[in-house]
Amino acid sequence: MAEMAKRIIMTRFPQGMPDHEDLKLEDCPVPAPGDGELLLRTIYLSLDPYMRGRMTPAKSYAAGVEPGDVIVGGTVAEVIESRNDKFNAGDIVLSGNGWQTHAVSDGTGLVKLDAGAAPLPWYLGVLGMPGYTAYIGLLSHGRPKEGETIVVSAASGAVGQVVGQIGKIKGCRVVGIAGAQDKCDYVTGELGFDACVNYKDADFTEQLKVACPDGIDVYFENVGGDVLKAVLPLLNDFARVPVCGMIAHYNDTAPPDGPDRLPQLWRMILTKRISVRGFIVFDDTSKQPDFVRDMAGWLKSGEVKYKIDVVDGIENAVEAFQGLLIGKNRGKLVVKVGEEPG
Repeated sequence: MAEMAKRIIMTRFPQGMPDHEDLKLEDCPVPAPGDGELLLRTIYLSLDPYMRGRMTPAKSYAAGVEPGDVIVGGTVAEVIESRNDKFNAGDIVLSGNGWQTHAVSDGTGLVKLDAGAAPLPWYLGVLGMPGYTAYIGLLSHGRPKEGETIVVSAASGAVGQVVGQIGKIKGCRVVGIAGAQDKCDYVTGELGFDACVNYKDADFTEQLKVACPDGIDVYFENVGGDVLKAVLPLLNDFARVPVCGMIAHYNDTAPPDGPDRLPQLWRMILTKRISVRGFIVFDDTSKQPDFVRDMAGWLKSGEVKYKIDVVDGIENAVEAFQGLLIGKNRGKLVVKVGEEPG
């Protein structure tokens, strides 16, 4: 009997929170590589909020997942068979296998990793796409200046925890927003944020005002919803708002209830001369060498710390993804799909 692999496909476009009827685990034969190809075995799968945006027919910045497709996702994988002269069996690579245990690749886009240089999940987090998102979003679009106040929503998440620490390195006051007291305690006690406010507290808006006595100069937006409503009145003249995500709205099936605040928002942007910049991490890859140099140095010096939340088994990926969308994870969320070699 042929060796079997596992994969999770999207059977239909989810309405609201994706479930097992939308995202189905199935067995399939392990694929065989052809000439110029290699067979990859997934070790770690990254789970990220952007994936929910790919599960919709709406046009976006990247091609979506179609019914019947394997769910997209970044992975760390081992080459277990190679018919490509650029890779050898045993190589560890950063890849985009998606939600499956095995995949065939022609080598395009694969990056060889030094398995001994850092924990493998870090290549899906602080040394990968989330880390670069934080770096480019804050430094290029937030443009922080020493002494300013930065507020970061989803502060303990894959991106937010890095944003805040870079802000501290740049000499800013950093205030986090998170959805649990232990998350707030982590970013202040372990990561060095100056303050953190739990948006689930009844007096959240007042707590945020107290934490930002001089207003907000940079707001790194990951959430939207009521968090954004609390932040807006505190924005200073010439504030900068890098918009990285809006996770509070990813499962919306209809526009939010009124009133329509758009005219008020537009007036605030005009009168306070606020810069709002949506960005996608790979819009500008020119600073990737700077990121690799700086982040490697900060990790080595201990100026940046990073937390990984590991879920074991691809069969648990759907529940883990649901938890991600409501903030259950503690740090960067990855699924351990297979054992690390050696």
